Amino acid sequence: MENKVFPTKGNLIASKKSLALARMGYDLLDRKRNVLIREMMQLVDKVKMLRDEITQSYETAYYLLQQANVSTGIISDIAASVHVETGVHVTYRSVMGVEVPSVSIEPSETKMEYGFEGTNSRVDEAYLQFHRVKELTIILAEVDNSVYRLANAIRKTQKRANALKNISIPNLEATVKFITESLEEKDREEFSRLKVIKANKKKDTAIE
Repeated sequence: MENKVFPTKGNLIASKKSLALARMGYDLLDRKRNVLIREMMQLVDKVKMLRDEITQSYETAYYLLQQANVSTGIISDIAASVHVETGVHVTYRSVMGVEVPSVSIEPSETKMEYGFEGTNSRVDEAYLQFHRVKELTIILAEVDNSVYRLANAIRKTQKRANALKNISIPNLEATVKFITESLEEKDREEFSRLKVIKANKKKDTAIE
């Protein structure tokens, strides 16, 4: 490696300080990465269970909807009377500086929003099942988005940690070694020069 730093004690002190900071930065990034990975793995397990549950819930909901259509005719008019959900709220919590969403829905009493004329228990069952699907979808949206954000942060943290470990720290170590060896060589040369001067002085004194 070509070292362009001039070998002085000042540069040696500065390089050692930079090396110490780089090592500290790597340790912090490594710690952050481990915390984020642990957090993400907990959510990944939750996602697996949720996906299985929500898949089953959707299948049941659409089956019940089909049964409701068969028993009452097309129920689009009934569906139009059900209000659009507006009680969903998103807040955020910080995990090692990563903003992770927390999705909630305003609690409300589950009640049929349509008239009973022209409907039957099949419609009620479909309505209640889709209400459950809505709740599961909100939870899955929160967890899925959290996993995505954490995975993205882990990738960036890993990239920065690798840059420190594989590039910055080795370069700084090489610079410190280069300056140290250069200064030691300079000290040896100076010591040898002083010995020669001292020997010459003794020789001159003896001749006199």
